[in-house]
Amino acid sequence: MASSKLPVYSALVSDLAIAVSKFIAAAVTGSSAMISEGIHSVIDSINQILLLIGIRSSKKKPDENRPFGYGKELYFWSFVVSLLIFSLGGGVSFYEGIVRLYHPVNLENASWNYIVLAIGFAFTIFSVIITLKAFNKQRGDTPFWEAIKQSKDPSTFIVLLQDVGDLLGLIVAFLGVYFGHLFNNSHSDGIASIVIGLILMAISGVLVRESRSLLMGETAGKKTLRDIVKLTEADPSVIKVKRHFSMYMAPEEIVLQLITVFKDGLTTSQIAEAIERIQKNIKRKYPRFKQIFIEPGLVKK
Repeated sequence: MASSKLPVYSALVSDLAIAVSKFIAAAVTGSSAMISEGIHSVIDSINQILLLIGIRSSKKKPDENRPFGYGKELYFWSFVVSLLIFSLGGGVSFYEGIVRLYHPVNLENASWNYIVLAIGFAFTIFSVIITLKAFNKQRGDTPFWEAIKQSKDPSTFIVLLQDVGDLLGLIVAFLGVYFGHLFNNSHSDGIASIVIGLILMAISGVLVRESRSLLMGETAGKKTLRDIVKLTEADPSVIKVKRHFSMYMAPEEIVLQLITVFKDGLTTSQIAEAIERIQKNIKRKYPRFKQIFIEPGLVKK
């Protein structure tokens, strides 16, 4: 979890610096695409702060009110961030573009736009490198989009997709400003703003889907669960595992329940010892399983 903070902090610093430069350029040139990009960077900055709140809150220790811990705080705030990207980032940019199509403004001092876009591109590339390095470390040999689906750490893939959206938005903003001056067409700036809004909405859709899935509760991997079943059934006191239930509470915290059939003739003390032994064996091999509940089951006759 601690490693998740570095990409978020790097993105926060980059977004704040970029937002200031974009709004300065927008004020000087009157570019709606630059206003949209400035809003985009402000929303991104707010999102990084919310993700940091989620990471910090998720580390709180279990108490009477939350006996399973506060791990899902990270998933909740990630879901909120995903919605903000759509409603504020995408929605405002789209609206700003529509307004500029109906009320076009001639752009001035184009060099300001190009300077700021270059600065924004440099900062965003810096953030992408840091975030992509962290994400690649997590995913290993897993294909990129499959890793996004499988990832249980939204603080990393949200920042990564935000950065991708930033890069695409900067390219679109550049094209809007460039073609606006090239053809002396004030409408291209508004069109660029609309396209930026659509890009943000598309990225938000992916993030909402993944964040919702984590918030609702995702199970551990099938391969891991099969191995845990084998590990449990290898215990001399166990006949078989009838059913298993698991759920991610945080990127490094999983709750597991095993309905286990024990051999006949075991005393209560022997079953208790077997349960403790199995729990230790599972946690030794899979430390992510923080809470393990083993319930004795009966074989149907």
